[in-house]
Amino acid sequence: MGITNSSVGKKAASGFEIKKTDEKTFTVALAGNPNVGKSTVFNALTGMNQHTGNWPGKTVSNAVGYCSTKKRSYMFVDIPGTYSLMAHSAEEEIARNYICFGSPDAVVVVCDATCLERNMNLVLQTMEISKNVIVCINLMDEANRKGIKINIGMLSQRLGVSVIGVTASKKKSLSVLLSALDNLESGNYYKIDYPEPVEKAVNIIEKNIPEEVKKKINPRWMSLRLIDSDLSLESEIDKHSGGFAENAELCLAVSKAKAILDKSGFYPEKVCDAVASSLLSKAHEICSGAVEIKESYSKTDRRFDKILTSRLTGYPVMILMLIMIFWLTVTGANYPSQLLSDFLFGIQDKLSELFYALNSPQWLHDCLVLGVYRVLAWVISVMLPPMAIFFPLFSLLEDSGYLPRVAYNLDKPFRLCNACGKQALTMCMGFGCNAAGVVGCRIIDSPRERLLAILTNSLVPCNGKFPTLITIITVFFIGTSSGLFSSVASAAALTAVIVLGVLMTFAATKLLSETVLKGVPSSFTLELPPYRKPKIAETLVRSIFDRALFVLGRAAAVAAPAGLIIWLLANISTGDSNILGILSDFLDPFARLMGLDGVILIAFILGFPANEIVIPIMLMAYFSLGSLPDLGTSAEIGALLIENGWTKATALCMILFSLMHWPCSTTLITVKKETGSIKYTLLAAALPTLMGVIACMITAEFCRVTGFC
Repeated sequence: MGITNSSVGKKAASGFEIKKTDEKTFTVALAGNPNVGKSTVFNALTGMNQHTGNWPGKTVSNAVGYCSTKKRSYMFVDIPGTYSLMAHSAEEEIARNYICFGSPDAVVVVCDATCLERNMNLVLQTMEISKNVIVCINLMDEANRKGIKINIGMLSQRLGVSVIGVTASKKKSLSVLLSALDNLESGNYYKIDYPEPVEKAVNIIEKNIPEEVKKKINPRWMSLRLIDSDLSLESEIDKHSGGFAENAELCLAVSKAKAILDKSGFYPEKVCDAVASSLLSKAHEICSGAVEIKESYSKTDRRFDKILTSRLTGYPVMILMLIMIFWLTVTGANYPSQLLSDFLFGIQDKLSELFYALNSPQWLHDCLVLGVYRVLAWVISVMLPPMAIFFPLFSLLEDSGYLPRVAYNLDKPFRLCNACGKQALTMCMGFGCNAAGVVGCRIIDSPRERLLAILTNSLVPCNGKFPTLITIITVFFIGTSSGLFSSVASAAALTAVIVLGVLMTFAATKLLSETVLKGVPSSFTLELPPYRKPKIAETLVRSIFDRALFVLGRAAAVAAPAGLIIWLLANISTGDSNILGILSDFLDPFARLMGLDGVILIAFILGFPANEIVIPIMLMAYFSLGSLPDLGTSAEIGALLIENGWTKATALCMILFSLMHWPCSTTLITVKKETGSIKYTLLAAALPTLMGVIACMITAEFCRVTGFC
């Protein structure tokens, strides 16, 4: 069967009100646990490039794409990955709401062939809600390699729906799925038998549900959810069933049902446990005999895990991995960064020629070319090459399955801070870009723990801080000589600074969890997926276009107007000094207490739009120039800084403040969007800044007293 797909698609913000483009279009919801290849199925069918990763929580909104066969046109909706439809997180709620109330014509539940019984829980829940379900077992190739045998015919017979086996990475195998959709016939709601008190309660409620509501929603499933007292779901049911909450008889039935459960010792939490237990028992019954697994199927993975997740070797391997990544980033970015800088500043010369040819005023040329364009060129040339290296390396670790092991290793330290182990993943994302790390916090279920992760994400240095850190480390502590030893030493020193940032993250998380965000850490299920060979070409394209260029675009959007402001401050004079000099003189006394000077502090303030321009602004102020200077070698920069009174103590305080100060504007805008709160946005800026100021003051005083630096 031929597949005609379309890359035309959209993302629904976070809800489930997705409209058909044509009433003849057959809408299919793609559901599944995280990390089962659901988005890979979606991409292969629709031609879109929805990001998939080898750890949970990637898709956090509904993505829509289209394809067609000779019989039908299909609209596929890739809903967030979820382990259950008894929602406890934003992803689970979005997935549940779309399946329940989005009116899809069919639901395809994508399962992982290597752990089918675990996936069967979601299959059964979906079949309780929808009459039109197809079970798509993906990763059949991995199952075959591991010696796992699946009797698809037996599973189909036991479930009463179509069950197909595919390998989503091989597009042709998905023709079987489309064939099943073409021939899909409406079935019946699947019925799970629950403990007797629960069944009695369900029957009481079910009898009192209006007939018009029963036509829209499975009354048995709705009765169970009313017993659960899920307020978010009750409001959705009310919205989509004609306002049943005003039905006095139904409300009375719910009260009677809960009274029966209370007498039997089935409180809401116990009802949830009973439902979950019944589902797991049924899943085991269905898979028993239909799935044959060799005990040694994951032997190789477990050998790797003994090294990567061991208490003895897990942390050293993580640190060595960090050193390797940063060494590759630091050494690999130098040459392309210089080429890009030469190219962009070459364009600046052409722009100058154009302005002069048009006889434009000198102030307009300087303002737009030396101000706006020059800062923008700086940001792009310094920021893009490291991101183009770091993000693919990060993605390779992600796709190989290593990042979940990082979260596993760091789960205990985060739990000691009353936080969630998933924060380790968002922290790792922050190394590339803190704004991306903040967005990644959506994978954390608990609102309190999500806030903890958001507020502390900027304490790990992003890629934009690397140029400043590397320059200071190289000039004052490693030496400016070139060679393998120097580059490895720089990477190791940078890793030490990053480890300090991680420790500060733990400290800040603990502080917040004991004060403004008190609470007990929630439990969570962290899947340790199988190790997989990453798709290098796909990873390179995805990480550069979906991550690097996206982040760069947002940074450039704020860097351009910042360039104008910086130019104005450097060129508007009052008396013998420009505004930039006046501001730096004003800040100098306070900066001295921190072991810095006024120029350094004003450079950080003006570098708020993008951390990459901190050092150029410093040099501009030291030189008393009207625009960002052309940087020389590290040795030349070091000589200039020493001439302006820098010591190793200054450099050490500079490193600490680079590590801990307010996030860039892009990150704070993202924090505001994610939290919806100005209060928490201000806290996200104030917390690292206060920590940085205190750390610098303590370090500066120590150096003054001991003469250590």
